[in-house]
Amino acid sequence: MEEYTQIRSALISVYHKERVDEIARKLHQLGVTIYSTGGTYDFIVSLGLPCSTVESLTSYPSILGGRVKTLHPKVFGGILYRRDNEGDVAQVAEYDIPPFDLVIVDLYPFESTVASGSEHEDIIEKIDIGGISLIRAAAKNYRDVVIVPSSAQYDRLLEMLDEKKGFSNLQDRYYFAAQAFNVSSHYDTAIFKYFNRETGIPAFKQSLLTNETLRYGENPHQEGVFYGNTSEVYTQLNGKAISYNNLVDLDAAISLVSEFALPTFAIIKHTNACGVSTRQTLKSAWIDALAGDPVSAFGGVLATNREVDEETAEEINKLFFELIIAPGYEKNALEILKSKKNRIILQLKPIDFQAKQFKSLLNGVIEQGRDTRTEGPVNLEVVTQSLPDTQQVTDLIFANIIVKHLKSNAIVLAKNAQLLGAGCGMTSRVDALRHAIAKAGEFKLDLQGAVMASDAFFPFSDSVEIASGVGIRAVVQPGGSVRDEDSIRFCNENGITMAFTGTRHFKH
Repeated sequence: MEEYTQIRSALISVYHKERVDEIARKLHQLGVTIYSTGGTYDFIVSLGLPCSTVESLTSYPSILGGRVKTLHPKVFGGILYRRDNEGDVAQVAEYDIPPFDLVIVDLYPFESTVASGSEHEDIIEKIDIGGISLIRAAAKNYRDVVIVPSSAQYDRLLEMLDEKKGFSNLQDRYYFAAQAFNVSSHYDTAIFKYFNRETGIPAFKQSLLTNETLRYGENPHQEGVFYGNTSEVYTQLNGKAISYNNLVDLDAAISLVSEFALPTFAIIKHTNACGVSTRQTLKSAWIDALAGDPVSAFGGVLATNREVDEETAEEINKLFFELIIAPGYEKNALEILKSKKNRIILQLKPIDFQAKQFKSLLNGVIEQGRDTRTEGPVNLEVVTQSLPDTQQVTDLIFANIIVKHLKSNAIVLAKNAQLLGAGCGMTSRVDALRHAIAKAGEFKLDLQGAVMASDAFFPFSDSVEIASGVGIRAVVQPGGSVRDEDSIRFCNENGITMAFTGTRHFKH
């Protein structure tokens, strides 16, 4: 038979007072004795409800500028004593310690204070001591005490109070205890990460309370969950629920188009770009991006760094695609794109992605800094006799940005700021080049005078030899091979310009 415990007394200590009136009135209706502290006590009393101060229990006022309010044996004894332990029961009777059956806490807003750019001292004062201690104590004694660790659990509390008429069972208390340790561990992680900005202690700690259950993972037989807050990244304006694969492609798409200053469109399939173009107008950028590989573009993810206008939307609407993301949409453009009810339309918000990247591996996690290096003209060290002209420099930079965002081994062929062919995820660089050439040929894109970018150095001269045979006249690569001179010699003999960046862009 399920055992129920009546809630006779409650301690409420919260920073934010929203919905506390609703809870306090419900507790009063159920005959629960309420204790509280500082501003929470004043708030409850202002509602015309009876409430006792913690100070009346401890005979100590709030001291040290509010740093010490609830840290007292008469408070923690009432929370931690085990109701079925004769010794505990005797001691609380001896020291006249009243029991607390319910503890409600809302911690100082440490994370939002950090995010606001407050001064260090203000941030330190937002490290909650009493509140976090109350949470841990009540959660430890979940067999006897209900702990509500944040306002996120208010609905569940009110539901329990209504359904069980002021009682709780062990399942309820265990659930709230688990939520409590979730809240407390997250809070401590946030504090550690703030301090570790300066100390650099090698420890992997991440905590994300917000989550979204996805339809499934990479495949229908896999479960999928996104931990984070997508509303900070985009607003969904139309379409079905976003999938695991959508999110993975979306991350790749945003990372790529954000590298460009001029109007640019990119088409992404399985995190790799199959079409990219930069033009003076967005419509032209879209048309030439699509021309790069109209077959692979089918069902793809589209991304641009400009507001989508009506003319461009009409062109885009001719293609079946899964998702589009842009900084904005003209009213008529949005209506055109909404003509397909399942089509996912997202509006990108200004955001800086975190500096660290990590993923699970073997029985642990690997972490690295995000690849934020983007080479410009000043980073091109020309190592051949032939120098690149202005258009070639523009195309080399364009191609090098794209190849940075492709799976290794990767090769990009481009001309006039248009992706003509890409080979990526190949086991050899020569295979990647051959695939790129084949793609350009499939769609009759002229490689005469085009440029080639490689994500890593050429171990042999075979790649530049093959590229020369199809009309490539300029090459950009990191350099660093023991056989660099072989590639340089071939380029010099055949009038090809080649530049080294000194930076490899592997991506796995």
